[in-house]
Amino acid sequence: MEDLIRDWGYLALFAYSFGGGFVGLVVAGVLSYAGDLNIYISILVAGVSNFLGDQFLFFLARKNKSYAKDMMKKYGRKIALAHLMMRKYGSFVVFVQKYIYGIKTLIPLAMGLTKYSGLKFTIFNIFATALWACVVGYASYTAGEYILSTADDFKYVGIAIVVVVLLSVSYLFKRIEKK
Repeated sequence: MEDLIRDWGYLALFAYSFGGGFVGLVVAGVLSYAGDLNIYISILVAGVSNFLGDQFLFFLARKNKSYAKDMMKKYGRKIALAHLMMRKYGSFVVFVQKYIYGIKTLIPLAMGLTKYSGLKFTIFNIFATALWACVVGYASYTAGEYILSTADDFKYVGIAIVVVVLLSVSYLFKRIEKK
């Protein structure tokens, strides 16, 4: 299993991080602590992919508004939340959205539909992605000792528990934002 992780781990992390990456980076941080991956490479791979994914979504909406609007129709409530967050946080919504499950991909699309500056989005996205990758990557790496020590008897069940906890926390944040 370790050889599979070493051979394909970064590629899987890149693919997963293009559309979000929070859970993938947490798993990569824990695997880095275990010695299967390198934390610096994991943070770099997840960060670059996450940045590219957000840029892709922003400019997809900017260049093809009708397609983006059609794509977002089924997410009416989340789009409304995205617009509220854009009004409340302004440009810093680019930082905030990195940590909220469920709207992470909608914020760049929603911003791309507005007259928001593409250059400004790119600059904020660079800093937001770097901060996100470092915080999540190092936090999961640091928590790796605890996670692996408690999961030692259960092998990979410990990682699954972490994933469930992170998804639950993300869900709670999403519910809080709705209120």
